Amino acid sequence: MDFLNRLPHMLQDYTVGRLRRLEAEHVARKLAMRTKAEVLEYQHDTWEKLRLIFGPEPKRTPLKPRITGGFERRAYRVENIIFESRPGFPVTGNLYIPKEHDLPAPCVLGVCGHSMNGKAYEAYQNFAQGLATKGYVVFIFDPLGQGERMQYPDGKGGSRYGGSVLDHIQAGNQQRLVGEWLGAWRAWDGIRALDYLLSREEADPTQVGLTGCSGGGTLTTWLLACDRRFTMAAPSCYVTTWRRNLENELPADSEQNPPLALALGLDVDDLLAMHAPKPLLLLTEELDFFDIRGAEEIYVRLRHVYRLLGKPDNIGIYTGPLGHGYSQGQREAMYGWFNRATGKAEETYKEPRLVAEADALLWATKSGQVAELNPPNVAAFTAEASRKLAARRKPLAGEALRKALRQLLHLTPRTGVPDYRILRPTGAIAEGLAPTAYAVETEPGIQTVLTLVGAGYLGARIPPGQQATVYVPHLSADLDLRQEPFARQLLGGKRRLFAVDLRGMGESRPNTCGGVDNWLTAYGSDFFYAYWLEMLGDNMVGRRVHDLLSVLDVLADRGYGDIHLAGRGWGSIPALFAAVLDDRVTQLALKNAPLAFSAIAEDEDYRWPLSGMVPGLLRKLDLPDCYRALGRRVRVIEPWNTRSEPMPATEARSTVKALGLPVSLLRT
Repeated sequence: MDFLNRLPHMLQDYTVGRLRRLEAEHVARKLAMRTKAEVLEYQHDTWEKLRLIFGPEPKRTPLKPRITGGFERRAYRVENIIFESRPGFPVTGNLYIPKEHDLPAPCVLGVCGHSMNGKAYEAYQNFAQGLATKGYVVFIFDPLGQGERMQYPDGKGGSRYGGSVLDHIQAGNQQRLVGEWLGAWRAWDGIRALDYLLSREEADPTQVGLTGCSGGGTLTTWLLACDRRFTMAAPSCYVTTWRRNLENELPADSEQNPPLALALGLDVDDLLAMHAPKPLLLLTEELDFFDIRGAEEIYVRLRHVYRLLGKPDNIGIYTGPLGHGYSQGQREAMYGWFNRATGKAEETYKEPRLVAEADALLWATKSGQVAELNPPNVAAFTAEASRKLAARRKPLAGEALRKALRQLLHLTPRTGVPDYRILRPTGAIAEGLAPTAYAVETEPGIQTVLTLVGAGYLGARIPPGQQATVYVPHLSADLDLRQEPFARQLLGGKRRLFAVDLRGMGESRPNTCGGVDNWLTAYGSDFFYAYWLEMLGDNMVGRRVHDLLSVLDVLADRGYGDIHLAGRGWGSIPALFAAVLDDRVTQLALKNAPLAFSAIAEDEDYRWPLSGMVPGLLRKLDLPDCYRALGRRVRVIEPWNTRSEPMPATEARSTVKALGLPVSLLRT
């Protein structure tokens, strides 16, 4: 896509600036603690904040564990296990039981990183085998979307979306509409896996370890924040500060981005501090893409907490010379740390020669996929949650609707008229139609580019007027005004035509996270900044609505009190919400707009970006509430289905009727 892009680093600089300010406040507050009592109060306050992030725990339902197979080796035996973390929701795992040590024995829960084959990945087999040879009972289980638990099975043992990260993003983005977060689901799997491990007579419940690498390091951190039963832990190749991840443009998938965390003043060390003063070893590598500088900063903060609690020797850090992964050096450091915590001989930390088993030998299912059991996937739970919310919701209208929207979008009253810059001209969009672009400062660090399409205004301030059409494009105003028939039709109207690129679109399309080519990919920069805003307590839709309303303030200051608003595709949602919230919008025309977010929440193969979703929206309202509120003032042209494809006319009419909307909404 070739279009104007004069502010490609704006979102990065803006987000980094916000996070740096929050981090400085956080570190100063933590290092100001001087007593054990202050630390205990801090841990209590952090626990309350974590409840807001992870939500209430689901009901502990029967695990229904089954041993489906296994094998024996000289030093240990392995059982292949299936249990249910939720009713009908199977989890596959391997239990390693030592044969040459007394039982019950210290036990360890092993959690996996982003390996396609989950628990069968060689490095994860290695630490499970190594611990078992040293006398630990180990239970390691497959994460969602990995190993035997592909959430979108392709019938060939793989995933339609590729598994691992891509499965997580597809499931996790959709969950946000119903107010769920995939990280909480992952943590609950781990809590129930621990329940199973501690149900075994071979496991000593007074000596319980936890370890995992990469995404398993993430889950180790989450579990230490949520469950007090662990007595020792060693997260590998994850721990760094969130600021370092952001500054280094390092995307992370859905379960690794806790919503509200930054807004609540938390960083990774706060979650790990919930484990203090029990033994904790940070496992790092010098060449890891998780920035070692952040790990060292986390260690310093945690050492302050452990010192005040009287256990400075219970926090440690190991740094190897390698890159990302659970290396032998890390594993041996972990063995030694756990041995010290459990009173075993520390000299037994050296790892024996290990041999990885074939994946199929570790399967708890016959085919290697839980799909053979026909269980619901995460998307099915999301769809059911959406239907239940719809049944409970009462239609909203008037000020009640506006209030709910403002809360969901985190909008606060705007003060004053934003200033703007006049950008240098770039050429004509069409013959005789020269654009003048204005960079409106909708908040500090954000320049929202407003383009006046017309002749004779080059380099001049916004001309006065009374009536205007404001167009919000799908991806880029420049691109749509050159190529999109809907936008081109607006050029011939009697009203002045303005087009606006809201943050992260068009003129401010990010060139970060590897370049512009990955802007719209599942792991690209559009996704990247959407989840950072959620961690900061905002959401991208809300910030874009703020940008649009601020632009209307600028136009109102020049006399424009009668606004026709038009939006297409991704731009249709900010346009719709702005029209509901602002009476200056007298007409609204949308092309390629979705008709209901509930439909997106209920289609596992939906195609709609995280940046276009409002977290928890379906708990309070849906798009039909907005369409009803606007009545005859709104028309929708060629609505999109859940997969961002135009609906056939007959399907559009039947969908509108099913939503209780008038067919006249579909005016052309």
